[in-house]
Amino acid sequence: MKLTRYAKFSWFVLFWNLLVILWGALVRASGSGAGCGSHWPTCNGAIILQPQTIQTVIEFTHRMMSGAALILVLILLIGAFRWLPKGHLARKSAVGAAAFILIEALLGAGLVLFKLVEDNSSAARAAAVAIHLLNTFILVGWLTLTAWWASGGKSITLKNKGWWPLLIAAGLTGVALIGTSGAITALGDTLFPSTSIAHSLEQMSDPQANFLINLRVIHPIIAILVGLLGLYLARAAHNTFNTPLIRRLSLLFSGLIFVQWTAGVTNILLLAPAWMQLVHLFLADTVLIALVLLSANILTVQE
Repeated sequence: MKLTRYAKFSWFVLFWNLLVILWGALVRASGSGAGCGSHWPTCNGAIILQPQTIQTVIEFTHRMMSGAALILVLILLIGAFRWLPKGHLARKSAVGAAAFILIEALLGAGLVLFKLVEDNSSAARAAAVAIHLLNTFILVGWLTLTAWWASGGKSITLKNKGWWPLLIAAGLTGVALIGTSGAITALGDTLFPSTSIAHSLEQMSDPQANFLINLRVIHPIIAILVGLLGLYLARAAHNTFNTPLIRRLSLLFSGLIFVQWTAGVTNILLLAPAWMQLVHLFLADTVLIALVLLSANILTVQE
């Protein structure tokens, strides 16, 4: 399949947004959310960067990358209506991507303006972080579909697909739950770091512990249960559809689940260092992309 320029650009925009998401996680892990003070869109009240600390540089860089991502997605939207034929599915997904990157910008601004950054350990910040992560997942999903459909992917249908739509919906919902719980867990690990596994267990046994510490145990449980659901979905797809691409995607999806489980255990054993949190998040996004592509192909194949 020879990709058009628009298709190549679509995949690039997806890749760029993954970089922005990872850099955003670095902002949180490094405590750089207030690197530009409580000012937005300016940085410490200035339009031109005046680097005072490494936190300022990290936060300002994230804002510049996010701004570029917004421009790229808007170009993606304009290009869809300019270069793709009327009724092309990529037009619809590009609209979805544009809507959610605008929401993403508002959420990012809200974190700064309402001071839900640095050492803030409130329930409001936990909720905001979870919503922020969920929004990025939806954005990645729309960008993935845009790139896929621009590359020649066929339209999807829910008719005569049996229980597949429900299974796929359950899988996507599960991935969303993993992501949001993971974001809250990562926030807790950043604000209340442990010096050892024993120390972590001691923190969780403290009746006066912050709720973010007590929520640590939930994410691994969700990850295991949803991972098992994902493996079932992948195996069922591999055994049901006699299509090489679906079989490859199902194997990729299964493999990524095992890799992500390994990364999760490693993250716990290493006491959640910043670099491992970024690896864990990147793998979460790749799992989501694999699931979206697998789902799109399942819903287009004639059984």
